[in-house]
Amino acid sequence: MEQVSLATKTPSNVITCKAAVAWTANAPLSIEEVQVDPPKAGEVRIKITSAGICGTDNHILEGKNKVPLPAILGHEGAGIVESVGQGVTTLKPGDKVLMLPLPECRECVYCLHPKGNFCKKENILSPTGLMLDGTSRFTCRGKKIYHLYGTSTFTEYTVADEIALAKIDDAAPMDKVCVLGCEVPTGFGAVFNTAQVTPGSTCVVFGLGGIGSAIVMACKASGASRIIGVDINEQKFPRARALGVTDCLNPNKLKKPVQEVVMEMTGIGADFAFEAIGLIETMVAALKSCVMSYGVCVIIGVAPSGSQLSFDPAELLPGRTLKSSVMGGYKTRDGIPKLVTDYLQKKINTDVLITHKLPFEKVNEAFKLLREGNWLENQGGNP
Repeated sequence: MEQVSLATKTPSNVITCKAAVAWTANAPLSIEEVQVDPPKAGEVRIKITSAGICGTDNHILEGKNKVPLPAILGHEGAGIVESVGQGVTTLKPGDKVLMLPLPECRECVYCLHPKGNFCKKENILSPTGLMLDGTSRFTCRGKKIYHLYGTSTFTEYTVADEIALAKIDDAAPMDKVCVLGCEVPTGFGAVFNTAQVTPGSTCVVFGLGGIGSAIVMACKASGASRIIGVDINEQKFPRARALGVTDCLNPNKLKKPVQEVVMEMTGIGADFAFEAIGLIETMVAALKSCVMSYGVCVIIGVAPSGSQLSFDPAELLPGRTLKSSVMGGYKTRDGIPKLVTDYLQKKINTDVLITHKLPFEKVNEAFKLLREGNWLENQGGNP
């Protein structure tokens, strides 16, 4: 997201800058002048240089996922440390960072355990829209503006807790690596960490957007021999095939439920199934697409608030496994910088996941492209 560089500093060290505010659901974002308070103890103020948009942001705007509003959305961004609060020891002004919608406090039972990454200080399951101390750092038109998942990247400047920031290599191109803040680890980790896809296996991926495409790339890298892509937008199929999909299915054009078609295509079902859409019906379809006895289904998509996942327990009885993960199971502050290093060393190429670049003021146009199926995970570049 290319910023408009209109920020000014006041004597009180409050920064006035531009931000895209979601005043309410089912309405466009509004480019506003906002005030960003200085960081408090344990916090860091960031100048955002690039940001991606995600289906979760869109679900919030459509009213499907409930978060406190008005808010500054965006949870996938790269930026430069502008200032730090008291007690911050791992970051300093000038450092390049990625925003982390899932923090890593390195102190709670989950952070200290070798498995799992869902830090106790997360703000995802029941989003408060506030910093860890229970207050906001944003003001607009004299009103308090909420944060999103402790990140808020659709703004020139934001404030985040130190534990929600990953310091990255100074050589990292910000407009390229911002997708490593959510999309890439979510997709890659679902394959490498959560499912642990094996060579020669058959995979089915529901949803061929940004995260689904990252899943496809990881399945191919894991040696999957067959990758079935499922999406109702056939415009995504050529790109999906280029990334590694071997078979494409449009459920709207099938005479049978997609899971039955997958069963017929494979004879017994897929070894691994991934749901990257966020709909209850596709979650159930993904589970039913798995082979009995040892099939693994991983849910990545975020269902609408208040949803209930319902299926016959007999689907699991023969030995299927239903799993899920956030940020691909990576311990974020420790794992994300390693992905950036892999990118810089050309061990992974995630540039193919960036389909469009738009300036900050065209953020609503970016969401329009996303809704039309012309998915993108990055808007803009360095200011």
